[in-house]
Amino acid sequence: MGRADPEEGQLPAPVKPPDGGWGWVVLLGCFVITGFSYAFPKAVSVYFKELMKDFHVGYSDTAWISSIMLAMLYGTGPVCSIMVNQFGCRPVMLIGGLLASSGMILASFTTNIIELYLTAGVLTGLGMALNFQPSLIMLGTYFDKRRPLANGLAAAGSPVFLSSLSPLGQVLLEKFGWRGGFLIMGGLLLNCCTCGAVMRPLEMGMKRKMEKVQDKYEAKEMLPMGGKSEEGISTTDGTKKTKKAKKKSKKGKKLLDFSIFSNRGFVIYTISKFILVLGLFVPPILLVNYAKDTGVPDTEAAFLLSIIGFIDIFARPACGMVAGLKWVRPHVAYLFSFAMLFNGLTDICSARASNYTGLVIFCVFFGISYGMVGALQFEVLMAIVGSQKFSSAIGLVLLIEAVAVLIGPPSAGRLVDALKNYEVIFYLAGSEVVLSALFLAMATYCCLNRGKKKATPPAKSPSAGGGSDTEEAESDVQEAEEHSSDNHHQPTHSTDDAMAVASEEANHVAAEEQSGEGGGCPEGDGEVMARATCNTDQMVERDSF
Repeated sequence: MGRADPEEGQLPAPVKPPDGGWGWVVLLGCFVITGFSYAFPKAVSVYFKELMKDFHVGYSDTAWISSIMLAMLYGTGPVCSIMVNQFGCRPVMLIGGLLASSGMILASFTTNIIELYLTAGVLTGLGMALNFQPSLIMLGTYFDKRRPLANGLAAAGSPVFLSSLSPLGQVLLEKFGWRGGFLIMGGLLLNCCTCGAVMRPLEMGMKRKMEKVQDKYEAKEMLPMGGKSEEGISTTDGTKKTKKAKKKSKKGKKLLDFSIFSNRGFVIYTISKFILVLGLFVPPILLVNYAKDTGVPDTEAAFLLSIIGFIDIFARPACGMVAGLKWVRPHVAYLFSFAMLFNGLTDICSARASNYTGLVIFCVFFGISYGMVGALQFEVLMAIVGSQKFSSAIGLVLLIEAVAVLIGPPSAGRLVDALKNYEVIFYLAGSEVVLSALFLAMATYCCLNRGKKKATPPAKSPSAGGGSDTEEAESDVQEAEEHSSDNHHQPTHSTDDAMAVASEEANHVAAEEQSGEGGGCPEGDGEVMARATCNTDQMVERDSF
């Protein structure tokens, strides 16, 4: 990594996001990666009954496959951040796609449940983690003004893939068995490598533009302009020093930036997200069993999850569009708090639903609120820490979420076994989500907004997230172009001044010769010489200034 590699996790120089163009291809790749990362661990549950028969194990043993996948997806966040900061997004995603695919292919040849844990659980889970986090980082570098919409569209991959991978897995199981199904699913995961290949580093185009401006400027400075050539040499020396300084800063770059914990907004977000995850996933996990206990048939109980997924598909892009509005985006943290509050109140109000109609209404509102939370969670984080530190921030957040995932749903399951009452679980889960919403809103208002009001506002305040990167990149290019254009036009102005002075003096000499009084020629000549000398000195002073 000795050369100035543009495929770095943290961009060494501000780069202007295109908000389109190749970014739409990157968005499509993020859509696929998000779908595989969130839907695949749930879709694998289709094969659990066949695995129980072949390996003579219980349901809890096979359920550990999905749990290990999710644990790897969340728990390896810091490892992914270090790899992205060291090698860049594209190589990490290519390696992750190969690991995810090889894990499922090797799982088709296993002979016991432990081998399934290591292959389908650890290897595939690690591969999906190495794809999921870099895809979000690339999405944040390609989009700025349209970033809320881009996050909403990418997040829609989760319900779309969940509604398609589960039926596909059932068809593969019936035709090829679980081993053939695992083999084909491993082949599908190779599409993650394709998604990683399209993650083109954004810094390449910016560097080419800056190099063209620099070459144009250096070519003009090499022209013989007297003292100007020395200035050109000094400016080129200055640019060389800045390049060396950038290279030194790249070498000393942190693999995992813990300084983001000094950002109060990040700390508030992390605490609220931990409380949120404790109760967010509990209702959809227990919903089917809750419906069966109330007397709903199995097919209709399973259809409840399909309702949530169908609503979720449209809720996420719609929420992304709303979050991208000019009057909403500066307050996106409050919109996220409203989404969490909506979700928590939905859980609390539906705790006493005792018939199928009530559960369907719950699924509709839960799908809307759940989609809003999914569309806004990473947009708020990008707005808080910016694109430069997002790779480290998301890794640490996912690690903290992994702890909450391991605490929340298992604790809810134990309470159900102990109390035999789902109503208390829904109340508890909803209260946790409401608490996280209130904490985020109140802490953002008290700790962040009041601090901004007390502080003196700067002359130019960059927009949240990647706005500062855009402005700095545009100013760098404009300064270089203006400096080169000024040096190009300055000799022309000095030449025009000299010609104007010469014409004025010629007119003055002609007027004195026509007067011809008392030998005015020598005196006039002396005056002309003195004035010409004075004007020439003034011209030289202007030119040197």
